[in-house]
Amino acid sequence: MTAAAIVVLCTAPLAGRDEKPGAHELASTLVAESLCACVNVVPAVRSYFRWQGVVDTADELLLVIKTTAEAAVRLRERIVQLHPYDLPEVLELPIAGGLPGYLAWLVEAVPPRSP
Repeated sequence: MTAAAIVVLCTAPLAGRDEKPGAHELASTLVAESLCACVNVVPAVRSYFRWQGVVDTADELLLVIKTTAEAAVRLRERIVQLHPYDLPEVLELPIAGGLPGYLAWLVEAVPPRSP
């Protein structure tokens, strides 16, 4: 069962722009659409990065998204569609283990794609 569960990391701004959602709205939408079981929104992340040849910084929130490997592509596509950044961070990490009951709940909370 643990092979089916993954964590997706995604940073996002507190407030959205250009009619796109900020971090909290993004998290709520992903859960409401059953693309993930849970999203933790971690505040006060300061990101340092190189973008278009320039070193930059941004105050962001970190979304820690729990989902299934089967739903990862749908989740990634939806993040890209909703996210206010041109190139959002979307990193998928396998879950090596965890509390069996929690992992079972996670898998049950994210329905498989309909045939």
